Amino acid sequence: MSKYSVVEINTQKVRQADTSILILYTGGTIGMDQDRESGSLVPFDFEQILEKVPELGRFDFNLTVFSLDPLIDSSDIKPSHWSTLADIIKEEYDNFDGFVILHGTDTMAYSASALSFMLEGLQKPVIFTGAQLPIGVPRTDARENFISAMEMAAARSTDGSMLVQEVCICFSSELLRGNRSKKVQNFNFTAFKSYNYPPLAEAGIHIEYFESLLWRPSSTEQELKVYTEMNTNVIIVKIFPGMSQQYLEALLSMPGLKGVVLETYGSGNTSTEAWLVQALQKAVEKGVVIVNVSQCTGGSVLQGRYATSLHLEKIGVISGKDLTTESAITKLMALWGRYTSSEEVKSMMQKSLAGEIS
Repeated sequence: MSKYSVVEINTQKVRQADTSILILYTGGTIGMDQDRESGSLVPFDFEQILEKVPELGRFDFNLTVFSLDPLIDSSDIKPSHWSTLADIIKEEYDNFDGFVILHGTDTMAYSASALSFMLEGLQKPVIFTGAQLPIGVPRTDARENFISAMEMAAARSTDGSMLVQEVCICFSSELLRGNRSKKVQNFNFTAFKSYNYPPLAEAGIHIEYFESLLWRPSSTEQELKVYTEMNTNVIIVKIFPGMSQQYLEALLSMPGLKGVVLETYGSGNTSTEAWLVQALQKAVEKGVVIVNVSQCTGGSVLQGRYATSLHLEKIGVISGKDLTTESAITKLMALWGRYTSSEEVKSMMQKSLAGEIS
């Protein structure tokens, strides 16, 4: 497990705060500040968080910051880091009301998707957020994202339970289901979108929660179960015009291959060339689980509707329905980490485990 440093912050100096939130800082733009001498960006000292974000003093929070050591650029995120985050949440689950994970934007959708499958029976909020500009520069989205994530992580239902009970991404005034999200742009503040599922909340003058859209575990009595084993013997194959037989066969012949996310055209279509069908069928017969997802940002795979996807149905490729690529690949990793049978993995891939499928 990665080491981490700990900073305790009480936004209410007079008395014990009502809500406790654990902030997990993994790295990324949001936690950077400008060095006064060199002008370069350096990791932010969270002991000074109330100076940088004085608005936090208006909330009734006890904050604890776990800062991973070393910090990780999100481009370097690996499944082992997801396991570290899941382990920390497991260990601290009873000590905090909510969890906010500060993370770089490039792989945030992968991390949020992965955590949603690793934390079964979650009944507290785990909210990822980040920023396009550092918290230590004058014109930044970091403060708004951070404050909104904190407030959403502290929200309660009328019965006193936590209102959000799933893994989410809070960005640009929207709360999105983590395993439905994609990073869609790098040139403005609306970096993430959830094309196949509406926002769970929107932060305007007030935060409006759309409670009917929020995920709930199958039983209110269910306890948190944490699965940290991730099998990385999976690949993403994007179908494209002119793909060669040698290219596809080389990918599918990878030793130990367990799963393939097949990115297809439109509603799940591919070429019907015999060599392509045979290569995929050969992999399926070896026990490789192939999941058909669309290259489109929105919409769903309707496998078998057209002749150009019926052949996939016949050879045992399973429909990913409206899974995102990020969700599909991390779900495959998680399921192959949990099960040994391709039939079990196929069955679970087609079920909505954490609200990832409509």
